[in-house]
Amino acid sequence: KIGGVIDYSSRTGREQGIAMEMAVQDFHHLTCSRKLSSSSFFCKRRALISLINVLIIGVCEDQHVALELIGSEEVEAIIGTITPPEATLVNIQCIAAIVNYFRWRKVTVIYQDNNDFITDSVITLLSDSLRVVGSEIDHHLSFPSQSSVSEHNGAIEQELRKLRSNSNRVFILVQSSIRFAISLFEKAKQMCMMEKGYVWIVGDEIASLLDSIDSSALYNMQGVLGFRTSFIDSSKSFRRFKTKFRKHYGTRYAEEEEYSNPSIYALRAYDAAWTIAEAMDKSPANATSKELFKQMLSSNFEGLSGRIRFRNTTLLKHLPTFQVINVVGENTTFGNMTMKELGPIYRPGGVQTVPKGWASFEFDEDKPLKIGVPARGAFNLFVKVSYDQGINGSYVTGFSVEVFEAVVKRLPYRLPYVLVPFYGSYDDMVEQVYIKDLDAAVGDTEIMAYRYQYAEFSQPYLESGLIMVVTAKPDKSKERWVFLETFTRRMWLITIAMHTFIGFVIWLIEHAENPDLTRFGAVLWFSVTVLFFEHRGPLRSNLSRFVLAPWLFAILIISAGFTASLTSMLTISHLQPSVSDIDTLLRTNASVGCNRNSFIVGYLINVLGFKPKNIRKIDSINDYPDAFRNGDIQAAFFVVPHAKVFLAKYCKGFTMTGPTFKLGGSRLAFEFSEAILKVMENGEMPRLEEYLLISNNSCSQSTGVSDGLSSSLGPRPVAGLFFVSGGISAFAFLAATVRLARRHQHFIRAKLNGLRTWKSHPPNK
Repeated sequence: KIGGVIDYSSRTGREQGIAMEMAVQDFHHLTCSRKLSSSSFFCKRRALISLINVLIIGVCEDQHVALELIGSEEVEAIIGTITPPEATLVNIQCIAAIVNYFRWRKVTVIYQDNNDFITDSVITLLSDSLRVVGSEIDHHLSFPSQSSVSEHNGAIEQELRKLRSNSNRVFILVQSSIRFAISLFEKAKQMCMMEKGYVWIVGDEIASLLDSIDSSALYNMQGVLGFRTSFIDSSKSFRRFKTKFRKHYGTRYAEEEEYSNPSIYALRAYDAAWTIAEAMDKSPANATSKELFKQMLSSNFEGLSGRIRFRNTTLLKHLPTFQVINVVGENTTFGNMTMKELGPIYRPGGVQTVPKGWASFEFDEDKPLKIGVPARGAFNLFVKVSYDQGINGSYVTGFSVEVFEAVVKRLPYRLPYVLVPFYGSYDDMVEQVYIKDLDAAVGDTEIMAYRYQYAEFSQPYLESGLIMVVTAKPDKSKERWVFLETFTRRMWLITIAMHTFIGFVIWLIEHAENPDLTRFGAVLWFSVTVLFFEHRGPLRSNLSRFVLAPWLFAILIISAGFTASLTSMLTISHLQPSVSDIDTLLRTNASVGCNRNSFIVGYLINVLGFKPKNIRKIDSINDYPDAFRNGDIQAAFFVVPHAKVFLAKYCKGFTMTGPTFKLGGSRLAFEFSEAILKVMENGEMPRLEEYLLISNNSCSQSTGVSDGLSSSLGPRPVAGLFFVSGGISAFAFLAATVRLARRHQHFIRAKLNGLRTWKSHPPNK
């Protein structure tokens, strides 16, 4: 006997029952013992145990029943569902791929909870797959799998009403029965959640059964996207199976005769029953369940659902192929994962444009949003609150306000707002957003981890971090030997080596014929005068002139570079920070300054370890130079944007030093973040920042603090001249050596002959 756990109240169970009967009938030898299972877990367990010494096939939602019996004394062998685990993995990855394709960043997941590890693993797998593509599950919605239709309808309506009040509009239905899906989409249609702006995606367990539901159910699912397992439906065996299946199914379930096409679940059930029947046929009549199980694992044939082959009790399957489905009218259209064959996609509401995935906000023009701005910031170049007697009120300007206005223009909806000056600290302003006294805040507010508990931050529009600014003093040690910094060490070594080598080559050529170059001192002085083009002694050899000419040109270029580099170094003062690092400040108990209403006060105390008495709170950017000059502070701490503005305005005598302390991070307040990125991409943000710095730059181009970077000239710009001059000198050296050898050939030959004679007749010891 072959036993199966089948829920005949579901479409999937009815298909599986018909398919298993057909498999046994087609095999001609076996009969099928069927147990009608109720929806009760307890009844299903009793139905299984009554089939002694029989292999059990757990299918679809009944897997947890079979898994419960593993190790039971009553049942010796159990095989799980024939659905390969790779199919579930690939199906989930397909869902994540389509979410990524349309760039939906948040989704709501709806599923039926069987209270088993299978449901949990599918949801976890979906969450991980979405995270890989940069999306996330915004909300989970689970329904019990054993509820009645009436219970489902009441719960569905209640939960959908909650979902409709949220902003997310992308819904994914997984781990669901077709009966639940029909009820869900019926309620969604009634509640206008199948209209423009909504997105519905279904998994394989629903998409594979869409051909088996009536037109009224499909009417409620217009625009639904999903994936279903693809199988070969053009083979003779499948066509023969389909004809017989429709006949059997239509006879037994006449009310569903019009929708009697088999799904992938029927094919898998047929292959499962055939596998066991074939194993029983090949086994002895008195074979035990274990022997039968072993025989079954040796199966290897081409089934209707694909190749049936096992390894280590696991069904081996090639990675399944999924089709993209789109419900349109009374039909479903199909395509591949590239979305090219699918053509135009029909979406809920009949729209062709891609939904954004979230609800568009509609704000009341009579109730504009209250946007808080810091009124007492030390750097009013970012936010400046002024009073206008003409309007008898305040108006707000500054870099941060200009960025905000540029961003609002690029939002996908109109945003009425009013800027409200806030006279407290930055932390207090963020807390006002949390308690809803302010709808949002705009300004040079640093993104800190502890502020996340009060508000969500948009994409930062300027570089973040904390930096130290100190006074700069002349570096006298560098001024003494500044001329040596005009060239790099490598340039100095190459130039000296080349000059020495060329001088030696000229001496080698000239020393025999030119009495002025026979002495070492004369050669050395000649090398020096060449550098200044003051050499007076004539060269008698054309080869010497050939060597010297390109080197004189190289010296001319090198001298020009030396002069330009030295002039630049003498023009720009060599300054060094008066304090090199924070440890020096802490060790000397020095006083430091920062903005009065800033988080920096707490950061200096709690993180960097400064004593509260050594921290001076300063009200305005204009007060910092006086504080440095009077000795009230030895260093000032700014966020990076403030430091850039300060140095642009007071560039003489100040410099940044030490490391940049990274602060916090950034979550995305999605709409504003996307608009900020658009402002950055079209070049408007750099223009605003450039205007901010240039309009406050009081420094001339020829003065300023040295950035510490080497401006020394290296050999690369004159490498070609070195190569040409060196090549000519090497050629001349070889020519002079050969000529010298010919001139003294008699002497060399005599020396060689004497050496050979000594070797032939060594002296007696």
